[in-house]
Parts: sequence; C-alpha cells; structure tokens
Amino acid sequence: MLLALVGLGLLLSLLSPILAPFLAAGILAYIFDPLVTRLESKGISRAFGTVLAVLALILAVVLLLLIVLPLFYKEILQLGEQLPNFAEQLKTKVVPWVSEKLGVEVNLDPSSFRQFVTDNMTDASGIARKVFSSVGVGGLAVVGFLINLVLIPVVLFYVLRDWPIIVASVDRLIPRRIHPTVVTVSREIDVVLSEFLRGQVSVMLIMSVFYVVGLWLAGLNFALPVGLITGLLVFVPYLGSGTGLVLGTIAAVMQFPSITGVAMVWLVFGIGQLIEGFLVTPWLVGDRIGLHPVAVIFALLAFGQVFGFFGVLLALPVSAAILVGLRHLDTRYQASAIYRR
Repeated sequence: MLLALVGLGLLLSLLSPILAPFLAAGILAYIFDPLVTRLESKGISRAFGTVLAVLALILAVVLLLLIVLPLFYKEILQLGEQLPNFAEQLKTKVVPWVSEKLGVEVNLDPSSFRQFVTDNMTDASGIARKVFSSVGVGGLAVVGFLINLVLIPVVLFYVLRDWPIIVASVDRLIPRRIHPTVVTVSREIDVVLSEFLRGQVSVMLIMSVFYVVGLWLAGLNFALPVGLITGLLVFVPYLGSGTGLVLGTIAAVMQFPSITGVAMVWLVFGIGQLIEGFLVTPWLVGDRIGLHPVAVIFALLAFGQVFGFFGVLLALPVSAAILVGLRHLDTRYQASAIYRR
C-alpha cells in the first residue's frame, strides 16, 4: 500500500500540468450531482439534466465576468490616475524620512513615473500588455489556458452524466471484506464535505457583502472590487484576509492624505476577521475539519504545489476526508487495544 501511494504521488506530480481541467471537472461534478439527481427523479433524463447544469454554470460565469470585468477595468484606470499623485507623496514625505532615519538615498522621479502611467495604463491594450509581460505569459501559455478553459465544461459533462456509473465502478473495486467500513467512512466524508461546502458558500456571500459595505462606509473608492476579492477568497484560510488587507491598504494609502483613512480600512478588516472567525464561520460551518493551523497551511501549500489553483481549492476538503479516515482507524485501534487487555 505504501509503494502504491508513493507511485500515485509520483504519477500525480508528473501529470500535474494537465490535471487542472479534470480536477476542476471532478469538483464541479461532485457539487452538481445532487441537482442532476433531483432532476432525474422528476422524470428528466440524466443527460439532459447534465446539459442544463453545465449551461447554468457557464451562464453564471459569463454573467459574473460581464459584471465584474468592466468594474475592475474602471477601477484600474482610476488607480492609474492616482499612482502619479502617490509617487509625488512618496518623494515629498517618505523619501526624506527614509534618508533621515535610515541614511538610504532613494531616487524617485514622479514625472517619469507619471509619463509611464500615461503611456501604459490609460487603455486596455496597455494594461493587458504590461500584465502579460509582468507575469511572463506567452502565446503558448495563453493557448494552454484557453484549452483548459474549454476542456472543463466538456469533461464536466461526461463526468457528471456518468457519475453514478463511476461511483458504482469504484464500489465494485472495493474488497468485500472491508466494503461495509469503506461505505460507512465514505458516507461520513460525504456528509462532512456537503456541510462544509454549503457553509463556505454562505460565508463567502455574507463576508463579501460585509467587506463591500464596510469599506464603502470607510470611504474607500475601491470598496467594491477589494470587498468582493476578500469575500470570495475567504474559503482559503489566510489568503482572503491577507490579500484583501494588502489591496485595501495600498488603495487607502494612495487615496487618503492621513493615516486616519488607512486606520478605518484596517478597522473594517479587523472587525471582519472577528465576525468571520467567531460568528459567521462557527455558525455556518462549525468545527467541520478540526485541523491544526499548521496542518492547514501545509495542506494548502502541498496541494497548491501539485495541482495549482484547484489544488488550493481541494486542500481542505481532502484533508477533512483524510481526517475522517484517520479517526476511524484510531477508533478501531483503541478498540483492539482494549480487547487485548
């Protein structure tokens, strides 16, 4: 079994560049299977129900992009207009302080910076060119991303349509001697993942509304994009709050002339962390995973290294499933120890 696990790990590591669409399709198929099964119980064929589910998902993603992308484009343009003023403040306030306190000479030319922003961040082509060049995105990488994007709904259709067949095939491969135990553990894992998923979606929606409203009340011009990013990323521990705090701080520093405005933004994120950690998450999710924070960080890094972004999405649910199995093993071990005594 150990050799099989090592071999599986090596195989996954070698295939990691092409696993993203299949992993995404598997996650989405697990999420949408109850919906398709319910449609099937109402007399709708599973193939047609799968088509409806895939079309609904594509429509939701398209609508979200149509709403969010123009908003982010507008906010990026506003950010480009404010960056030169921010550079001017750095030259007049921050640079003298650094030179006086640290003895480090910093050469900053706001006029050159302003010209750079004017040339490259006043139209969509300039923004796209600079973003792509900054992250090293080449033509082949873009083509690969588009192919994966097209593969996800295609693979999702076949996996979701044949989900009962796939589950039955896996069930037949389980040795009959351990079949009852495996079925019991699998059902418990399914319950944990279902409750965890529903709870996380509710937390994302609630926290998105909170951060958008809170940052808007704090007077931040970029309240909507920063709040949405923070709220939608709360399902990844530490990533959502950390990313939102960094983005909110940068936007606040460039917008507000004093530290008071920045402090108000920090206050919103502090209150958000308290509400999420002590009220919303315990209420809607509860202690479903029970992993130590160090284990959570390790799982996120390990799965992200092997599977990329979708690995980060899958890290906590898979860790929860492994934890359920380990609890059952521990229970059997303790029972056998008591029996030997």
